[in-house]
Amino acid sequence: MIYWMNLVNFAMSVAGLVLTSLGLLLAVTYQPMERWTRNYFITNFIILIIYTFLLVVDYFCFINDYSYMQELFVFAESLFSSLLMPLLTVYMLRLCREKLSASPLFFVNGILWTLYFALLVYTQFTTVIYSIEPDGDYRRGPLYPLLLVPPAAIMILNLAGLWHRKQKLNKRQYHAMLSYIAIPLVSMLIQMFTYGLLLVAYGTIAGALIMFMFILSEQTDMVVSQVRENARKEFNLKVLQMRPHFIYNTMTSIYYLVDTDPQKAKKAIRDFSRYLHQNFNAVVKTELIPFTEELTHTKAYLAVEHARFGNRLEVTYDIPHTSFHLPPLTLEPIVENAVKHGMDPDSGPLHILIRTRTLENGSEVTVENNGTDFIQGESDNFNVGLNSVSERLSLMCGGTLNIMPRSGGGTVVTLTIPGSAL
Repeated sequence: MIYWMNLVNFAMSVAGLVLTSLGLLLAVTYQPMERWTRNYFITNFIILIIYTFLLVVDYFCFINDYSYMQELFVFAESLFSSLLMPLLTVYMLRLCREKLSASPLFFVNGILWTLYFALLVYTQFTTVIYSIEPDGDYRRGPLYPLLLVPPAAIMILNLAGLWHRKQKLNKRQYHAMLSYIAIPLVSMLIQMFTYGLLLVAYGTIAGALIMFMFILSEQTDMVVSQVRENARKEFNLKVLQMRPHFIYNTMTSIYYLVDTDPQKAKKAIRDFSRYLHQNFNAVVKTELIPFTEELTHTKAYLAVEHARFGNRLEVTYDIPHTSFHLPPLTLEPIVENAVKHGMDPDSGPLHILIRTRTLENGSEVTVENNGTDFIQGESDNFNVGLNSVSERLSLMCGGTLNIMPRSGGGTVVTLTIPGSAL
C-alpha cells in the first residue's frame, strides 16, 4: 500500500513539474499579458517548479534510503510552498490598488508567515511536529496540526479579504483567486486527517493552474477588446475622412436643384438628412446589427446619389435572405466605393447589383458594378474604405471580404458572414 502511494505521489509530482514548467513558459512568452501580472505568475511558477522538483528529489531520497537528505528536502518543500499564499496576498492588493504598507491583511499575513517559519525551524530540533525516521519514513508528531495553523489562517484571511474586495475585481479575477485559495485550503483540511497522499501539493498546483487559466483568458479578452476598440476608432476616423468630399458634392447638387427642380431638391435634402442620421448612428455602434438596418442606410445613401446622377445610376436588389447580422458600416461603404470608382462620365449608366444568399455555414452579400475596371491597390481612397470594412468584419464576426474583377468589366465585392454571426 505504501509502495503504491509513493508511486502515485512520484507520478503526480512529475506531472506537476511538467505542468508548472509549461505555465512558466507561457507566462514568459505571452507578451500581451500586463507586466505586473506576468511578473507575478513568473514568480509563482518558479516557486511551484522548485516545490515540485523537491518533491521528486525527495522521492528518490526515500527509495535510496537517504534519510539525512530527506530532512533537508522536506524543510525546503514546506518553506517554498508557504511563500505562495503571501505572494497571492500581494497580488490581490495590487489588483485592488491598495498600498501594502497600509494594509492590515498584508501585516497580519506577514506575522503568520513569520510564525510558520519559526515553527518550521523548530521542527529541525524536535520530533513533536514531524520527523524523518532512519528508514526514510515521514512521521507526524502530536503537535503536527500546529504547523498547519499559520498557512491555513493565511488562506482563510485571504479568502475573507477576497470576499471583502469582491466589488473591486472583475468576475474572472475573483473566481481565479477563489479557486487558488479554496482548493489548497480544502486539501489542507483533508490532509490534517489523512496520511500518505500529498493532497496539499496537488491542490496547490491545481489551484495555481486554474487561476492562471482564468487570468490568462481575462488578459486575452482585454487585449482583443482593446484591439477592437482601436480598430473601431481607426475606422471611425477613416469614415470621417471619407465624408467631406461626398458631403460637399451632395450639397453642391442640392444647391443647383433648388433653382431647377425645387421638389427634387426637397427630396434630396430629406434623403440626405436620413443618410446622415443613419451614418452617425452606425459610426458609434460596436455590436452587430441586422442586415435590414444596414440596407436602410445603404438605400439612404443611394437616394442621395440618385439626386446627383439621375438615370446614370441604376440599382437592382436581389435580396431574398435578410435574417442575419453583420457589422455596421460594411455594406454602405462597399456600395459607396462601387459608385465612386465605377462611375464614368464617358460611359453608359452605372448598374449596381446588391445580392444576398444563404450559405451552408453563414450568409453572403455581393455588390457588383459594371463600371470602370478597378484593381485593388491603385487608389488610397479605395483601400481606406474596403480595407477598413475587411478589418471590421474580421474583428467583429470573423467574416471575410473578397474583391474580384467582374466578367465583362467592373468589380465584384463579396462579404462572407459566418453562421456564428447570425
